[in-house]
Order: sequence, then structure tokens, then C-alpha cells
Amino acid sequence: MPSSVLHVSVDCADPYQLCQFWSEVTGKPVPEEDQPGDDECGIELEGGIDLLFLRVPEPKTVKNRLHVCLQPDIARDDEVERILGLGATLVNDLRKPDGTGWAVLADPEGNEFCVLRSAAERAATS
Repeated sequence: MPSSVLHVSVDCADPYQLCQFWSEVTGKPVPEEDQPGDDECGIELEGGIDLLFLRVPEPKTVKNRLHVCLQPDIARDDEVERILGLGATLVNDLRKPDGTGWAVLADPEGNEFCVLRSAAERAATS
């Protein structure tokens, strides 16, 4: 029998703070049992997979080998602006004049993730 993904784990300095950021990004609530100072905090995504944040002593020093790609419900560019307003930074803008492409952002602790086009935007260019 094959394995299933239960958690996608992110090493970080402040699990609760990073969990709050990702809660705002995804619209998924931080569980009441997760509190400031906890060594791990997580939010449940669709399909029962958790995005889990784990306290580690060392800072992030290199590019992620694994990252999250987000498909927003709203226009990609509007979502990029919304997430930047939550505290993300723009790492690499790979959006093209024809509307294709994506934006690479980093969360407040420097973990990279991508914002892709919405399903409606992709369907409009098919």
C-alpha cells in the first residue's frame, strides 16, 4: 500500500507567528490549542493535510528544495499584492506580459513559495 502525505513541515524560528501568516494566506484557522511559544503549530489544508511549522535553532540559509505553489481564487496579481500586504516579500517576478507566469514570494522567515494564475485566468488563455 502506498504512503499518504500527512504534514508538509516548515522549519522556522517562531512557529506560532509563521502559522498566523499562513493562516491569513490560506484562510484556514490556527487551532485554539496552538499558542505563542509553542514548538510546533499547524493549519489543516484541504484533504486533511497539515501545514506544520516546527521550531529549529538554526536560521534559513539557502533556497528551499521544496516549496508550496498557491492557486488563488482571485486574479494572480491581486493575490500577490494581498500576500505582500501580509508581510511576504517578492523574491522573483516571473510574470509575463501575456499574463502567464508566476511570482515567487517569501514568507516572513524567508521560505519561498509561488503564486500561480487562478483557474479562471488559466482557462481564459487556453
